[in-house]
Amino acid sequence: MRALLVAFMFIVALLPAAAVQGKEDVQSIIIEVEGDPREHEEYLRMYHPFIEVVAVYDRLFKGLALQGTKDKLKKIEALHFIKAMHPVQAYEVPQTYQPMTVEEMKKLKKEDFVWPHAFNSTAYTGKGVKVAVIDTGIDYEHPDLKTNYQSGYDLVDLDDDPMETLPEEGIPTSHGTHVAGIIAANGDLKGVAPDAEIYAYRALGPGGVGTSIQVIAALEQAVEDGADVINLSLGNSVNGPDYPTSTAVNRAVELGIPVVIANGNSGPDLWTVGSPATAAKAISVGASTHPRKIPYLYESLHKKKIPLHIMHGSVSWDVHPSSPVVDGKKPSDLHGKIALLSRGEVPFYEMAKKAESLGADAVIIANNEENMIQGSVQNADDPVTIPVAMVTKEDGEWLFENIQKKDTMLKTVYEDADVTIAPFSSRGPVTVNWQIKPDIVAPGTNVLSTVPNGYQALQGTSMAAPHVAGVIALLKEAHPDWTVDEIYSALETTAIPLETVDGELMDPAVQGNGIVQAEEAANAPTIIYNKKLEFGRIEQYREEHTIEIDIENRSNEDREYRFHVPKKEKGYAWKLPMSFTVKKHEKKTVPITLSVTTQQLEKGIHRGWLYLSEGDNTYPLPYLFINETADYPKAMGFEFSLQSLSDDTFIYRMYAAEEIPKAEVNLYEPGTLVHVRTLLTMEDLHIGMNEGTISRKDAGPPGSYIAIVRITLADGTEEFFETKVHIPE
Repeated sequence: MRALLVAFMFIVALLPAAAVQGKEDVQSIIIEVEGDPREHEEYLRMYHPFIEVVAVYDRLFKGLALQGTKDKLKKIEALHFIKAMHPVQAYEVPQTYQPMTVEEMKKLKKEDFVWPHAFNSTAYTGKGVKVAVIDTGIDYEHPDLKTNYQSGYDLVDLDDDPMETLPEEGIPTSHGTHVAGIIAANGDLKGVAPDAEIYAYRALGPGGVGTSIQVIAALEQAVEDGADVINLSLGNSVNGPDYPTSTAVNRAVELGIPVVIANGNSGPDLWTVGSPATAAKAISVGASTHPRKIPYLYESLHKKKIPLHIMHGSVSWDVHPSSPVVDGKKPSDLHGKIALLSRGEVPFYEMAKKAESLGADAVIIANNEENMIQGSVQNADDPVTIPVAMVTKEDGEWLFENIQKKDTMLKTVYEDADVTIAPFSSRGPVTVNWQIKPDIVAPGTNVLSTVPNGYQALQGTSMAAPHVAGVIALLKEAHPDWTVDEIYSALETTAIPLETVDGELMDPAVQGNGIVQAEEAANAPTIIYNKKLEFGRIEQYREEHTIEIDIENRSNEDREYRFHVPKKEKGYAWKLPMSFTVKKHEKKTVPITLSVTTQQLEKGIHRGWLYLSEGDNTYPLPYLFINETADYPKAMGFEFSLQSLSDDTFIYRMYAAEEIPKAEVNLYEPGTLVHVRTLLTMEDLHIGMNEGTISRKDAGPPGSYIAIVRITLADGTEEFFETKVHIPE
């Protein structure tokens, strides 16, 4: 418990330099305190009058927001009620800003985009429901948002103006405006809940970057303002349930507020969901694709099919089917041709723009590493007007080798693609408590919404989460007396699991319960509580675990339910009630027991589905357990920065998912990967956040480095992960 308390002690500069012109030494800090924050506020006002108390927090954590010069703030460090000061995990959201006008939006093909209002098939509009958007701020002057915008707060500048970052203030932002539009746009574009009230909290500043303490303070403010629903389309890389932002989210839910969080864009691997989507009591949302036609290249002689991954900011792939693919590195004449280029040091935008200037009809960029990325050619001032796509490293090598051959005849063809999970959508489960995340999924590709000065289509779980926040606004209007548990359970019970191409249900760690259904959730005749069957980690030779689910019959007639008999598997078995009746308007508790013999079962993560039927309705219940161990990240989220109010001491932190005897951080030159030195060694790491300090002298010469963190586990095996470390002058 002490580790959790320590993790909540923060101090962080919040004001950009432009906000304190003439007061270069003024800093804004937020600290956690012991005891009553209101009493400490009075003490500071009386005995430290040159420090301004900007805000007091006492709901989700006990803290104070302060402003003062560095020397004045240093004088209060030793006060007995102030806990130790620590740096915080940075959060950021991708910024892609290329608006279209309302006239351009109206010319778009409806089938090529996700239109948020189409997700609402109910008679409800979210009227009277307060939705808090914690993000980069909001363009509350946008014609589609100004009617529904009510108020908000800026946790970056500590004022009541949560406007998006403007160009004159730094790297401009648009993310929060896009999120807000998906929820409640009410103009030429309609959101999921077009009559909901929007409250904006700017926790991420220029470039979409902020810190965990700003996020927690924003949560606190939203709770104080009486939010009915909170949306957080942000996250970090720490896959642990007890990170401070996750803990704060859980506290907000305990106060009766549904909190919706984007699962992250670090897929397609498992264990990639990050805080605060790891919060046990939040509803975390993954991204599904939309029905669409996917372009790919096809070479009939070799029966070769090459998928084209369209980049952010690209126009739709619309080229002549027989346009030839040529080596773009030899641009003698690209008119009427598709230029094939290699990913390298030159930015994607510059590569595409040059090919466009040489007359190319389209651009294909071959990746230079095994894992695919979400490339972008966004540029609002001078957009690329030809389609740009990426292909895998393997397909790129094949193309470069074969396009010179006379018998190679490539054509652009299109394939109808059903709704599935988006490849970028982060997967679960969560380390330490082994929960299934995401809980549900919603549309997250090519989602059209509001941005400053217009409209734009974006993709990401950031776009999926506000669809669910909008649906919850509809449920709050339809059932104002529903608890958070009822809302979450109705959404999960009525969600439809996505299927693989073979017709099997996709992995629960990928999609949770499936894609949200608004109308079905609002009118659910059956609600299943505790529907995700999370049995945790099995470590003994033979273990038996029972989870109780509650089944509520909300209809006007008795209903009979029946479990399907699961296929018998070696190493584990189920004990289920085969048939039972739930009377009308009653709730029944049903035990589900799993027995595991560890030695008869392969080590690792085991997951699948149980099926409960009632009449013509079938309810798939996802299950998951870990047999002994699994290939999850044992440590993550290494941070290294100057200690607050210090020029000579650095503080480091790292999250551990299990007890680790030793961790070593080695620094390498970014360009050559030549080993420079060992920065530090940590020993006896406990589960949760571990931290320490190191002097500037021991940290070594300043510079920017690649850091390889080597983890030595209890059995002597080693694991590695890479991050970046900057040691300032």
